[in-house]
Amino acid sequence: MQHQKVIALVAHDHRKKDLIEWVSWNHALLAEHRLVCTGTTGRLVEEALARKAAEAEGTFPVPPIQKLKSGPLGGDQQLGALIAEGKIDMVIFLWDPMQPQPHDVDVKALLRIAVVYNIPMACSRSSADFMISSPLMTRRYEPALTDYSAYIGRVVDPD
Repeated sequence: MQHQKVIALVAHDHRKKDLIEWVSWNHALLAEHRLVCTGTTGRLVEEALARKAAEAEGTFPVPPIQKLKSGPLGGDQQLGALIAEGKIDMVIFLWDPMQPQPHDVDVKALLRIAVVYNIPMACSRSSADFMISSPLMTRRYEPALTDYSAYIGRVVDPD
């Protein structure tokens, strides 16, 4: 990871307000990084950052935002692919533990792939606060990766 991070921002519908409040509170820190968002979250994040930039009379830049598809329409899978390709440095995913999601399997797959690739992930506002305020946010960092070569090279009996 370089000192400028690529941060994925994802929020279920019932948690979008929390994420937008968090983004607004941390706008100056987020302006130093690149953002990737799923679906509607991306539009809401972009609008919130533009409002904060206008209030600050342009004293900070709005970071570039790569917008993926909506989660249920493949955005979670697109994000998982970016993680597998090494293009995401950290994930802020405010998911709703009290609401069943029609794409729960995609959500589980996204959480799993982030762990496989040892990507820092926050699933609550407090964990997001701890991550973004870490001294590691502003410096180069090399996460330890698990060696999966034994798994890749395993012999599989086709019968």
